[in-house]
Amino acid sequence: MIFLVEKGKPAMKPWREVAVPHRDVLEGTFQQSEFAADITAVSTGRASREYQDASAFFDRTFITDGMAMLLMQVAQRLAGRGGDPVVQLQTAFGGGKTHTMLAVYHLASRKCALSDLAGIPALVDRAGLMDVPQARVAVLDGTAHAPGQPWKRGSQTIKTLWGEMAWQLGGAEAFTLVAEADATGTSPGKDVLRDLLERHAPCVVLIDELVAYIRQFPESQAISGGSYDSNLSFVQALTEAVKLVPRAFVLASLPESDLEAGSQRGVASLRSLEKTFGRVQALWKPVATEEAFEIVRRRLFEPVRDEKAREAVCRAFADAYIAEGVKLPADTQERRYFERLLHAYPIHPEVFDRLYEDWTTIEGFQRTRGVLKLMAKVIYRLWKDDNKDLLIMPGSLPLHDSSSRNELTYYLPAGWDAVIERDIDSDRAETTALESKEPRFGQVAAARRIARTIFLGSAPSSVASKVAARGLDRAHIVLGCLQPGQAASIYADALGRLADRLHYLNASGEKSQDATRFWFDTRANLRREMEDRKRRFDDRTEVRGKIADALKKTVGSVFDGVHIFTPNGDVPDDSALRLVVLPPDVWYAREEHRLAFDVVFEAIGKNGAKPRYRSNRLLFLAPDHGALSRLNDATRVALAWGSIVDDIKESRLTIDNLQQKQAEKELKSAEDALPRVVRECYKWLLCPMMDAPTDPKPAIEAFALNTAGGSIGGEIERVCTDNELVIATWSPIHLRTKLKELYWKSGQSAANAASFFEDTLRYLYMPRLKAKDVLAQAIRVGAASKDFFGTAYGETDGKFEGFSFGGGNAVFDDTLLLIEPQAAQAYEDAIRSTATPAIEPATATATTASVVAERPSGDISNGGSGTAEVATSPSTPSTAKLKTFYGSADIPPATAKMRLVQIAEEIVSVLTSDPNATVRLVLEISAEFPDGAGDNVRRAVSENARSLGLKSADWE
Repeated sequence: MIFLVEKGKPAMKPWREVAVPHRDVLEGTFQQSEFAADITAVSTGRASREYQDASAFFDRTFITDGMAMLLMQVAQRLAGRGGDPVVQLQTAFGGGKTHTMLAVYHLASRKCALSDLAGIPALVDRAGLMDVPQARVAVLDGTAHAPGQPWKRGSQTIKTLWGEMAWQLGGAEAFTLVAEADATGTSPGKDVLRDLLERHAPCVVLIDELVAYIRQFPESQAISGGSYDSNLSFVQALTEAVKLVPRAFVLASLPESDLEAGSQRGVASLRSLEKTFGRVQALWKPVATEEAFEIVRRRLFEPVRDEKAREAVCRAFADAYIAEGVKLPADTQERRYFERLLHAYPIHPEVFDRLYEDWTTIEGFQRTRGVLKLMAKVIYRLWKDDNKDLLIMPGSLPLHDSSSRNELTYYLPAGWDAVIERDIDSDRAETTALESKEPRFGQVAAARRIARTIFLGSAPSSVASKVAARGLDRAHIVLGCLQPGQAASIYADALGRLADRLHYLNASGEKSQDATRFWFDTRANLRREMEDRKRRFDDRTEVRGKIADALKKTVGSVFDGVHIFTPNGDVPDDSALRLVVLPPDVWYAREEHRLAFDVVFEAIGKNGAKPRYRSNRLLFLAPDHGALSRLNDATRVALAWGSIVDDIKESRLTIDNLQQKQAEKELKSAEDALPRVVRECYKWLLCPMMDAPTDPKPAIEAFALNTAGGSIGGEIERVCTDNELVIATWSPIHLRTKLKELYWKSGQSAANAASFFEDTLRYLYMPRLKAKDVLAQAIRVGAASKDFFGTAYGETDGKFEGFSFGGGNAVFDDTLLLIEPQAAQAYEDAIRSTATPAIEPATATATTASVVAERPSGDISNGGSGTAEVATSPSTPSTAKLKTFYGSADIPPATAKMRLVQIAEEIVSVLTSDPNATVRLVLEISAEFPDGAGDNVRRAVSENARSLGLKSADWE
């Protein structure tokens, strides 16, 4: 193992030189029976010294927060200073219940001074006491006696738990108080138990494995130990009685899960006891996960004597983690992680996290005892192998050792030995082969360390009933391997190599993504099948088609048409704004753009075999050369997973349900990743342009799209808007400027608006308008002012038809002319100077009624001069009111839309402004076709007439 040390700093010591294991661990004699604390063995004097002797027990016991609170309650209760009378310990299997009960036993029944018990004097001070009186202790162990088999205490035969309790508290004298109840198997009353406890106070009653005892009673049948109901009644009476005795205390342990309770009878017993204790008990959970550090360290290692060496190693780890930053889990960047390293030393905190968060979810794996037994075997093998790691890490686990491996696989289903042998840690494993081929991996055992870390963090999920997210992400894998002086990148590279070659390693998504999770399973993965298949697909058909499908889902934008990998002959040459997406083999790079530019020049010049006229309607999207290989690989992966899922559905590939779900998940991940990869690859918007009509040839400007944003379409729209490649809103100022530059010159003072728009479609030096409406809006805004241009609808002999200057209401059609503002002003002045002076109306003095000349109402016909005639009445007396208005006008068809709008706004709206007026409009249309009307015209006009509700619409 290689560690880099900064110049001038002493070399860091490996864990074996700083933390020496206890002798029994070094000799491999650490047996589960040694730490499987037995309360009965202690109470009867048959336990080993480390459990039997109070002082030795507390020397090797780490007092957790929960245990400390409990011991203070016991001390206060025995001293008559309050405290809970009944406490129930209910934790998971191996959670430290019995060890906690032993701590209470030794505190109450000690034969030495309090000062000899490590950690106890400080707790007594915290409890506000000077001393804790010694107390009588009764231990009721449900596994020590059978309910139907009486047992002997001296010459006294005892049949029940209450008889046993009385004997332990006060011998024969105390037994007489419950003798009759013991003989009959009936529960003594609360008053009898109160008397018993008061006589022998201060006293403690410890009850362990009570469910195991009570579940043995047959249904509705009494035996020598009483009955099911009498024993429950005893527990209830005891909890009620102890409340009344100030210096009496009851501590009982119950299993946490139904599995530990055993049979249905055991579960029923557990429920009944929970209700009974629930009346008066206080619930304690002794061991917190963080406290496990100290518990394991004290039990397995001698005290650390070289504190500076320990701190130096932990500081180096913390600094290395901060240097790697986001490559590691977020909590490693916090100062408290350094504190965790110190507390857990010489075992890495990640080992504890995986064991306590993952392995304890397996039914049967004991929370404290299971961890101790496993780590004892791991430490023994590492010591024998002369392991020189700075800490014992997940990547350090000696899974090649059968004893260590069996301790883990014992809790797992069959099949894991084969996984370890082939993929994880053996002389024939793929990891070992990779390290042999790649010296950079072999120097730090990178492949095996990664595989061990993944195994420790993922194997429990194969049997655990509730798994939030299976496996480990990249950050936690690196955390389980990386040591100071090493680079995270080497482990990341090794992980990528393993993901492609291991048979039992699974991944939740793309192996290069940080969020992808990895796990081992006993079923071979489908990755190798996918790797084989992805090489089968053809680039020009299947791969290109898949990329085109992904582009269709992501490119949607402001363009009228999007053409993906379309030959230029199939891209229409019309007024629509179009985006042409170039195929993957037509790529762009800043240093080499000739390939893409040649294709763009050809597309704007030719429409297949014909010339292209409207070149200014095309923009191009090109792939980035550097990202093409990743796009190709991501596409092939999606195709491969798709073919696997299809074969599964068609029963051409037979796998189990878990693998089917894996394949479907991999397909979804690949399909989800492909649009992102497409987005990253298709990042160049190519825009053909010219600065002026005199430029010898067009140029192409490339704009880089932001690949981190939303859709490609939205990003293209942003780039087009910011760089004015496509104009969605145009000011009349810019329209006037362009007209002055190119159209109002050489004696020409008017330009046809339709021709101007056509030129914007054709020429690359013209603005690229999003649509015709953009120009129409600019004309409407500009026509309302005299600053930009005048408008007309034709010019004959120097006279403009429908001339307007600053009047607004311009209608954009094929006849619309835009007149240079100075010329429009001069024309308006000329019209005003030749206008006939207005005639003042005569004052009528006659008293006769006025005569109104009637004309056909609203007579509008095709043709005419475009002048409107309004019939007026002769002069009338000032006292008479005009009551009727008639008007008619001849409207040229070319300006019908504008003139009808003017009449509606300037005449009809004025008439209808009087609420008392009744206004009636009649529109007459006549059209003559010398050669007869075509079928299409007749059909269209007739259908439109019906839909518009014309009163008559006849053809002759």
